[in-house]
Amino acid sequence: MNLLQRPHGTVAAVLLAALPLLTGCGYHVAGSAAHVPGNVRVLAVPMFKTNVQQFHTEVAITDATIHELNTRTRYRMTQADDLDSSDAMLQGTVLTETIAPLTYDPSTGSTSSYLVQITAKVVLTARDGRVLYRNDKVSFREQYQSTQDLSAFIQEDGAAVRRLSRDLAGQIVSELLNSF
Repeated sequence: MNLLQRPHGTVAAVLLAALPLLTGCGYHVAGSAAHVPGNVRVLAVPMFKTNVQQFHTEVAITDATIHELNTRTRYRMTQADDLDSSDAMLQGTVLTETIAPLTYDPSTGSTSSYLVQITAKVVLTARDGRVLYRNDKVSFREQYQSTQDLSAFIQEDGAAVRRLSRDLAGQIVSELLNSF
């Protein structure tokens, strides 16, 4: 009976064959960020800056990013805008926000849905000034519906921006944690 015919030998052979795959898979414990050094305990996340005219988009994205970091990591958050009160600072800038008609109502010719797209720049800086993470073009899109019935009209674009902000924040935090 050779090694592969034995029950214990088969298991050992499979484990040995899988070992190179396991060592290169990028697995790490959730909450241990690849871009954030182990000595970072407090992250400052000041209000994102904005280069757009739309109202409160930067507030929605900042709030969503802080919420994502609070729920998915063990870092303590502060909204201070200086590195003296934190170990690292995550700064962002809303670069663009576009709202474009997507579909039209054939009976009235009016727009029935829109597409909103937001692009942001995000930089994580250590207390000593080193850039730990940078993405100059994080982008997300969200579709929202409009209605012509003014009695039932609900301003949907704000809700779309909040949903989009949660998705954008999730992407930012995933990139910080996963280094992909």
